[in-house]
Amino acid sequence: MQKIIDRFVKYIKVDTQSDPENPAFPSTEKQWDLAKILVEDLKEIGMEDVTLDDNCYIMATLPSNVDFEVPVIGFIAHIDTSPDYTGTNVNPQFYPNYDGKDIVLNKEQNIVLSPSYFDDLLLYKGQTLITTDGTTLLGADDKAGVTEIVSAMEYLIQHPEIKHGKIRIGFTPDEEVGKGAHMFDVDKFGAEWAYTMDGSQVGELEFENFNAAGAKVTINGKIVHPGYAKGKMINSMLIANDFISGLPKNEVPEKTEGYEGFYHLHTMEGEVEKTNLEYIIRDHDIKLFEERKATFQKVADDLNKKLGSNIVEVEIKDQYFNMREKIEPVMHIVDIAEEAMKQLNIKPLIKAIRGGTDGSQLSYKGLPCPNIFAGGHNFHGRYEYVPAESLKLATDVIIKIAQITTERAQ
Repeated sequence: MQKIIDRFVKYIKVDTQSDPENPAFPSTEKQWDLAKILVEDLKEIGMEDVTLDDNCYIMATLPSNVDFEVPVIGFIAHIDTSPDYTGTNVNPQFYPNYDGKDIVLNKEQNIVLSPSYFDDLLLYKGQTLITTDGTTLLGADDKAGVTEIVSAMEYLIQHPEIKHGKIRIGFTPDEEVGKGAHMFDVDKFGAEWAYTMDGSQVGELEFENFNAAGAKVTINGKIVHPGYAKGKMINSMLIANDFISGLPKNEVPEKTEGYEGFYHLHTMEGEVEKTNLEYIIRDHDIKLFEERKATFQKVADDLNKKLGSNIVEVEIKDQYFNMREKIEPVMHIVDIAEEAMKQLNIKPLIKAIRGGTDGSQLSYKGLPCPNIFAGGHNFHGRYEYVPAESLKLATDVIIKIAQITTERAQ
């Protein structure tokens, strides 16, 4: 297991934070740093057809070691980390034989990782936790997945007695800013199906995700001297408050769970003359998703009827859709992953993703792609952690999926 830990640490120390404001692809040059390291690592362990294309996608092949036809399967993870929190100078901390108590991540800043708030910690008593030092994210999302895929391929190469068909692996840039699958060449990848290693808790197996849209709201006000403003000033910030209040107040991330959708205001900038709001709109059910977008637009239309046309401008763009529609016709690929976990004494946790993965877009591009746990928790912030044992278990699941796929093809 130490080799897996060392590989994980090597990858998380490379800053690969993506940038949602940059239309370039990839959105940050520093993603190339890890991509080039991975190319060398894949060649070193013995992978074939290792490529790094002009868009920072890495692909490689583990050839079949059997003399009969086996479906070509793939495993995919993303190399970038979230723009929500800095990934510069990641300094991982190690807590062997975790005792279930508070972990002081940073004494000077009084940053504490506590099971009283993050109760998932108690699932991992007695294990080795890898945490941040409280000043950065960790990068387990998704360098845990990257580590597990490389480690599984290395193990299969070193253990030819384990029979498997042809396996393709892929590492993508810019997943965290919604572009991870945009330039992915499904035909070049050449797999019948694949799995993203991008989930959280041990046992997670997901083939449903949100339908997703991003929305920008521009509110146009009018500035005049406040002493002479009666009947003339239009304060865009106050109208913004009316817009926010016009949406269902309980349909927000902090008050929803499971299959419940939401409207999430994540950015707000304003002054009297102009206020900008940025939202994400989410729902698992496509009909409810369309209704949410219509409700969002109606709030703006109602304000414009009251205040005057073009005071409130709305732009809504679809981002990705629920992959369930594409997975259900090939549910055997979920069954294989579930069986792999059961054979490893891992309880499968089959549930819907309250978010999205590269797999959702790839499924709509013709590559059915359920999502499997990578082991990390509390992604996108200073409280992120991953148990070392989870890295090993996810690696074992990849190996076992390759075995079961081969056995079923005989």
